Amino acid sequence: MKINAEGVKNSASVKKFVIIGIAAVIAIVIGLNCFTVVDAGHTGVVVTLGSVNEGVLQEGIHAKIPFIQDVVKIDNRIQKLEVNTEAFSKDLQSVNTVLAINYRVDTSKSYSIYKNIGADYENVLVVPAVNEVLKAITATYTAEESVTNRALISDGLVEGLNEKLNDIGLYVTDVNIIDFDFSEAFITAIEEKQVAQQQLLKAETEKQTAITNAEAAAEAAKIKAAGDAAANKAINDSLTDKVIANKKIEKWNGELPKVTGGEGTIIDIGDITSDNKTQ
Repeated sequence: MKINAEGVKNSASVKKFVIIGIAAVIAIVIGLNCFTVVDAGHTGVVVTLGSVNEGVLQEGIHAKIPFIQDVVKIDNRIQKLEVNTEAFSKDLQSVNTVLAINYRVDTSKSYSIYKNIGADYENVLVVPAVNEVLKAITATYTAEESVTNRALISDGLVEGLNEKLNDIGLYVTDVNIIDFDFSEAFITAIEEKQVAQQQLLKAETEKQTAITNAEAAAEAAKIKAAGDAAANKAINDSLTDKVIANKKIEKWNGELPKVTGGEGTIIDIGDITSDNKTQ
């Protein structure tokens, strides 16, 4: 059987191209695995055959041993975490609280956090710390005080969380209280208390108004009485004997009195006049 030399030659060429193509692909894969890029705001934790290397890779491109070393990217930018948790106030009221926590990972401790805790450090460390600190702070305020002291509670959370997390390499920058939610019974009690306070305030206002009006009326009566007394005194002071006599003359109708006399003697002038006329 004769073998076609041209066919053998073509077959060899195809194999050669296939081998070259495979080699190129392997070279590209190896080449790509020789480098890693750490994005802005991140650090790279180098893991060599499962062992975490001390130190971190900063932003930029870095060489690594292909298939032996992996680079885990840790986000060092400020991250936002929302936590919904329940706690009890000083007066034993149940308080459901929704918090928004801003925190970041210290770049220099990214490797130790990954080594000791892993990539899920948020759920392993941050969330439990938030629950613990919030419960401790909430227990120092009554339910009503929790509402009116939001700023103090937020500041206390920032301070308490940093005390627990800073040594590990986590820093809390801000805590915002999104919502406080109380039981229906407590909300009803607060509403009833507010209504009672408003009614008491209204009653006190009405009482004060009545007192003010009474005081004003009494003062007006006092002023009028003083004025009347002064007027009467002025009149009495002006009534001399001559004035009284003059007033009598002004009011006399020209008729003599019918009865006159001194002590023990009463004379009817009309009778005398009548007797004289008879005589």
